[in-house]
Amino acid sequence: MPYNGATSNGSVGGGGGGGGGISDGPQNKKIRTGVQQPGETDAHLHARAVVQQSQQQALLNKSNDDLRRKRPETTRPNHILLFTIINPFYPITVDVLHKICTPHGQVLRIVIFKKNGVQAMVEFDSLEAATRARENLNGADIYSGCCTLKIDYAKPEKLNVYKNEPETSWDYTLTTEPPLLGPGAAFTQFGATEFHPTTPENWKGATIHTTGLMKEPAVVPGRTAPVAFATQAQAQGAVMMVYGLDHDTSNTDKLFNLVCLYGNVARIKFLKTKEGTAMVQMGDSVAVERCVQHLNNIPVGNGGKIQIAFSKQNFLSEVINPFLLPDHTPSFKEYTGSKNNRFLSPAQASKNRIQPPSKILHFFNTPPGLTEDQLIGIFNIKEVPATSVRLFPLKTERSSSGLIEFPNISQAVLAIMKCNHLPIEGKGTKFPFIMKLCFSSSKSMNGAWNNATSEGMIEKENEVEVKQDVYN
Repeated sequence: MPYNGATSNGSVGGGGGGGGGISDGPQNKKIRTGVQQPGETDAHLHARAVVQQSQQQALLNKSNDDLRRKRPETTRPNHILLFTIINPFYPITVDVLHKICTPHGQVLRIVIFKKNGVQAMVEFDSLEAATRARENLNGADIYSGCCTLKIDYAKPEKLNVYKNEPETSWDYTLTTEPPLLGPGAAFTQFGATEFHPTTPENWKGATIHTTGLMKEPAVVPGRTAPVAFATQAQAQGAVMMVYGLDHDTSNTDKLFNLVCLYGNVARIKFLKTKEGTAMVQMGDSVAVERCVQHLNNIPVGNGGKIQIAFSKQNFLSEVINPFLLPDHTPSFKEYTGSKNNRFLSPAQASKNRIQPPSKILHFFNTPPGLTEDQLIGIFNIKEVPATSVRLFPLKTERSSSGLIEFPNISQAVLAIMKCNHLPIEGKGTKFPFIMKLCFSSSKSMNGAWNNATSEGMIEKENEVEVKQDVYN
């Protein structure tokens, strides 16, 4: 029987009797608009429409489920806060976080972890205290210009502290004594906290805080501040590629000795599949720019030139089992804890002269009784013979410094790679001195000697740490 539309009472003709017809509605409209194939009955047409509607409903349900799964979970207010420290130039310890948080409420526990940059969880005794701390501290700098706080509500209901450690975790419910930094820590006692409360309108902008929450810590003699490295989330542009290295003689330390003149070095990794190629993660993109500007296409030793370019990677991952280079040293090394990095603080960074490669090197932090012949002998042993050496007049009995010239720039670069940070024994000292090298700003020994006073300032400023800057 041909399809004849709906009856006046809203039921489909032939769809069933006894008042059991399907009422008029969206489903009925799908049925009525269907096209009846030859040989199909009304029952066939109705069944096909029901199947189509069921499929459409299933797709709709799946779409709604997908939307629910993709919808970001909103973290509800909590008495535990998640601190993310952006640009952690100085060390973030339990003591630091406790000092900035206690003015806003009682702190119960603190846990610091460094899986992705530097983060911490701080548990307060109440939701009100946590909310107050978040409102006043979010977007602030712990120290002026660095250690910026990004604060969110955390998910856990309680922090578990398994051991009280002054630098990583502390449970204040177990002891009322604050976790003071011990003699092995990097800093002495911090200065008085300076808080600058903000209004809710400007919680999020770090630029609104013109000063840091705390005074910059004073460095303990013999210790260096931690390296100012970008976190993984911030490290875009801080990795560079180095090509053209001598496969048989190059290693991570030699490459570090050269690139550390232009910025902090975080990690170095040689590639197994590309001989003579390495990747270097610097402290920031500015350091990479300096390396590209001054070291790209420079000759090294008797070999070819090295090329340096930005890498597409944001950071270097740790290599657990690095392969061995031809000299039997590991192909990967971490340098974030190296005190041979020269840009560990703004004050120290300002003392470094950023110079292009030169055949004349400035050396400092060498034993005070060192002679010119002894120094020439040291470089001869390393197979980078120098043409002349001149010692600066001793301004202190702590160390010596001076100038050393090589036949050409390529030999001077090789000398930097082989001899920078070389330990040299001194008379009457328990530990050897660590000789430091850098490129001189003068193009001749006479010109360099005339600038000895100005260049000597580098040595003068660095010799404060001579007694402690020794070989471990």
